[in-house]
Amino acid sequence: MSHIRTLSPRLANQIAAGEVVERPASVVKEVLENSLDAGATQVDVEVEGAGTRLIRIRDNGHGIAPEEMPLALSRHATSKISSLLDLEQVQSLGFRGEALASIGSVSRLTLTSNPSSQSSEGRCALAEGRDLEVNVKPAPHPRGTTVEVRDLFFNTPARRKFLRTEKTEFNHLEEVVKRLALSRFDVGFKLRHNQKVVHHLKAGTSQAEKQRRVASVCGSAFLDQAVYIETDVPELNLWGWVGLPTFSRHRADLQYFFVNGRVIRDKLIAHAVKQAYRDVLYHGRHPAFVLYLELDPAQVDVNVHPTKHEVRFRDARGMHNFIFSSLHRALADVRPMPDQNIRATDGTAVNTATGEVVQPGLGWGGSADKITSGVAMEQVRSYAGVHPPPEALQDSATQQDVPPLGYALAQLKGIYILAENALGLVLVDMHAAHERITYEHLKRARDAEGVRSQPLLVPQAVAVSAQEVEVAAANAALFQGLGMEVEVASEEALLIRQIPVTLRHSDIEQLLRDVLSDLMDYGSSDRIEAHMDEILSTMACHGSVRANRRLTIPEMNALLRDMEETERSGQCNHGRPTWTQLGLDQLDKLFLRGS
Repeated sequence: MSHIRTLSPRLANQIAAGEVVERPASVVKEVLENSLDAGATQVDVEVEGAGTRLIRIRDNGHGIAPEEMPLALSRHATSKISSLLDLEQVQSLGFRGEALASIGSVSRLTLTSNPSSQSSEGRCALAEGRDLEVNVKPAPHPRGTTVEVRDLFFNTPARRKFLRTEKTEFNHLEEVVKRLALSRFDVGFKLRHNQKVVHHLKAGTSQAEKQRRVASVCGSAFLDQAVYIETDVPELNLWGWVGLPTFSRHRADLQYFFVNGRVIRDKLIAHAVKQAYRDVLYHGRHPAFVLYLELDPAQVDVNVHPTKHEVRFRDARGMHNFIFSSLHRALADVRPMPDQNIRATDGTAVNTATGEVVQPGLGWGGSADKITSGVAMEQVRSYAGVHPPPEALQDSATQQDVPPLGYALAQLKGIYILAENALGLVLVDMHAAHERITYEHLKRARDAEGVRSQPLLVPQAVAVSAQEVEVAAANAALFQGLGMEVEVASEEALLIRQIPVTLRHSDIEQLLRDVLSDLMDYGSSDRIEAHMDEILSTMACHGSVRANRRLTIPEMNALLRDMEETERSGQCNHGRPTWTQLGLDQLDKLFLRGS
């Protein structure tokens, strides 16, 4: 080992760049965040060679004062925080003051800025991968800032070798722009790659403009198959779009979660979302969502990771429960309901009460705070078992009286129910629908009667860590409420004395370990409920009407009315859709009517 010595500023900057600048996308992220913090309302991004040859970002923000230009390129220089108190309630995207210095140490960086809207005379500063005095010279520039980065990693060839293909690097870079564009609807974004415009997103703050941007970034198919939610409680607000369970993905590639405008990937939030979708998502699939959480900055710590993608909440358990319950309620209301919208497979939606076409993504299937009125539920019950006269669906004056899933017409191959509603033809998977109805009934019965438990003849000892013993003791009431009695036997052992009756054939020791792991990681666990629900789901599957069973018209209508009353009836217990809608316009296209 050699003697201890201070690193040169140049080497220190390049080491810091290893944390901040992983690839061209990292540069774009850091600079764009500075632009947004500077109050920009329009940001133009131009790249060549996926950012390896050129990255040029221009904004119309408040700019940098001429005397502060050299300081802007030095390490740990920032205008965003000045004390520990500021760090404890960060309200800006960037705050560490090392981005430009790190970028400049591994590229040829030019910074041009003008803080004045009265003059076009700006200042330009240059840094080329070395630690020299920054020379500032006059340069014409409108109000705002332009950061130009050329030849990224030109002086660190080993780092450059780790870059992927141009297509892969540009995909990463484009994803950064998409995330920030979703975080700030009030800012316009333009992205050009190799002289070709890839995205041109106009600023807007109205609901329609926000939806337009979400559709541009995430695809119109997502917005067509998404529910808009908004849950507002004291000091917390959660809003955005959650994809229907049937719009699931084989990869978790369409998941955007923003905390006070900062995009994050947090395991606590991911767990809460996963729990909310547990009962309706097809196995192995991932939900899609664009969600925004707003809270007091003092309640969240964003300074826990160099990339600032992870956060730490002051009340982690409370936050987990808030997100889970908000999404759980919203997904429970995804069902055909009176006085709400019913959507066709082409994304169009019709309000069953008024017959009006409504915009996609706006509260279809109910919002988190929507409650069906008692009058509406009585109306649903009055339809059960009734076969209406054909004219009931022909008279436009009575269209609003037609229930969401309409009236049964016939049964196809003993598998599907064909029904007519105000929009056209409804197809229902008879077994899948009845399976969900039976499953929800069993869950309600269990919740009403409480979880039945049985004591073990021989208590089961489980060796655990001291930390797990503490967690088990602190959550004794939680276990008790779920029909499980867990007792502390020693500093590193637990004793299971009582278990839920439905779990008597389960691996109860492994279940306990999994629950304790969840409680330590997320402050919450639904594994016990999940195991009980799996058993109830199996019971519901065996207790539901089977394929090839012939139903009468009144029986089919009764099933349709039950679907309208049952939560999550849009999917069976395994996440498959239970019904679909074919509008008249779709049927007309099949037969070339109007062509």
